[in-house]
Amino acid sequence: MEMSEAALKKIPGGVTAAKGFKAASTAAGIKYKDRKDMAMIYSQAPCRSAGTFTTNVVKAAPVKWDKDQVTGGAAAHAVVINAGIANACTGEEGMAYCSRTAAAAAQVLGIPQESVLVASTGVIGKQLPMDRIEAGVKAMAPLLDGSVQSGTDASRAIMTTDTKNKEVAVQVELGGVQVTIGGMCKGSGMIHPNMCTMLGFVTTDAAISKELLQEALSQDIKDTYNMISVDGDTSTNDTVLVLANGLAGNPEITEKNSDYMAFCKALNYINETLSKKMAGDGEGCTALFEVTVKGAATKDQARVLAKSVITSSLTKAAIFGHDANWGRILCAMGYSGADFDPEKVDLFFESTAGRMQIIKDGVAVDYSEEEATKILSEPEVTAIADIKMGDARATAWGCDLTYDYVKINADYRS
Repeated sequence: MEMSEAALKKIPGGVTAAKGFKAASTAAGIKYKDRKDMAMIYSQAPCRSAGTFTTNVVKAAPVKWDKDQVTGGAAAHAVVINAGIANACTGEEGMAYCSRTAAAAAQVLGIPQESVLVASTGVIGKQLPMDRIEAGVKAMAPLLDGSVQSGTDASRAIMTTDTKNKEVAVQVELGGVQVTIGGMCKGSGMIHPNMCTMLGFVTTDAAISKELLQEALSQDIKDTYNMISVDGDTSTNDTVLVLANGLAGNPEITEKNSDYMAFCKALNYINETLSKKMAGDGEGCTALFEVTVKGAATKDQARVLAKSVITSSLTKAAIFGHDANWGRILCAMGYSGADFDPEKVDLFFESTAGRMQIIKDGVAVDYSEEEATKILSEPEVTAIADIKMGDARATAWGCDLTYDYVKINADYRS
């Protein structure tokens, strides 16, 4: 991660790390019988909200609700999240359930209904059991707590097929004041964002205008969440929300000055870390697969090439088999739609086990297959392609494609 370590300080926790934010979770029995499946995030002070959402034409009810909240101008105070049922393809009834969930939270928290955001993840096409959702909301309100543990428990409650919870927090100095940004997310399958079945929640005590908060998020997802893929399926529920309550007391960021740049850098660290956690926890996967394309003429060209490699099923299968099948990488670059000269490409594999060049100027070099397999057997593997056309670069993240991916998705509803 390219960042000045002095400026960003990683701290324990996630959504409760910033001042004024509390979280709670409960077992509402929505689909899972043996675990917590609802979470709530609450800010003591009203927040400015920003959001980015799925590009799938089929948008789940909570996505529509949150879009309205973010663009409507009302302050945000709380988020209610459930796992198990996605509330997608549920028609007017599904929209009414978002409203009811928000109303239940507004009542117990003493805040306006329009300041409540909602998010759902899980099976598509089923209606939410509203009695359980409303009971869950009531149960969580008195449990709201600002501890690290409370935030961690919330990050576990929103999981579906994830095998581990995902959270991160950092501190950065803005205008001489310490500001904290924390986040949590879930996502393991149906992940191919232009945002994925991925839900991400970022909280900060920074004082920043709503316009700049939205711009910072919209710009950053291009290099973070939108550069990961597990399976090429763009979900109906993708949502990333950022809430800023200003309680750190830094001079409010209203222009693109050095404080704004520092905030963007910290937000990027949160988003990139969460993105990699999702890609590395892809359904059934055994490895996080990172692809960097450098020497590109434009950033966009680099993004397209890196994304094409990361989504190639053949390349993903080769990574699972620890097989240095470089032809598949070149092939995926070739059909990406981006123009480059294959006879200029240099390709390298690297991991904690070492780094080796596989191709020089489009032709295989004399390398040891055994050594390559060793490098590709680590839990994090990187491929670097230099196309020698300029100085732009981009990185994408994915995972290997395993037998277990098919097993998990063959019986997900049962």
